[in-house]
Amino acid sequence: MSITKTYFKSKPTCKLTFRLMKDEVGDAETIHLVGEFNKWNTRRMELKHLKNGDFKIELELESGCEYQFRYLINQKQWTNDPEADKTAPTPFPDSVNSVVVT
Repeated sequence: MSITKTYFKSKPTCKLTFRLMKDEVGDAETIHLVGEFNKWNTRRMELKHLKNGDFKIELELESGCEYQFRYLINQKQWTNDPEADKTAPTPFPDSVNSVVVT
């Protein structure tokens, strides 16, 4: 898993690329990026399944903010990103969200 950030001098946004490698997600058919930036919608931000088996999505978010998120694999399994900037507790027992800082 990886998160790359590109900052723009001309606007106050950060382009984020979220990538999950094939060997990390096995035979996943779908992966959705779910978080504060899409009101935790589990169907809206589907990662593109690349020819090499990896999954990837790009988005622009406001710079200088923190966003909690998780990945949803096959609409069943939640997973965090170990490359996230930090984690944040959730209201659910023994659960944390990944956090990206832009």
